Amino acid sequence: MNKNTANDKKQYEITAKDLPLHCPMPNMTLWDSHPKVFLPIEDATDHHIICPYCSAEYKLKQ
Repeated sequence: MNKNTANDKKQYEITAKDLPLHCPMPNMTLWDSHPKVFLPIEDATDHHIICPYCSAEYKLKQ
């Protein structure tokens, strides 16, 4: 299985099945990344949030 690192790409589109959102996500390796941080994307007015550690951008697909 090919795993992505949290810093491979910077923009991710997620769906309701990915909630609660955290970075790094389960399909990313953790050894070279940052601690898991939960991101309250469902509370964001535009359903867009940026990880404070790696600046990855997440957009909740409606």
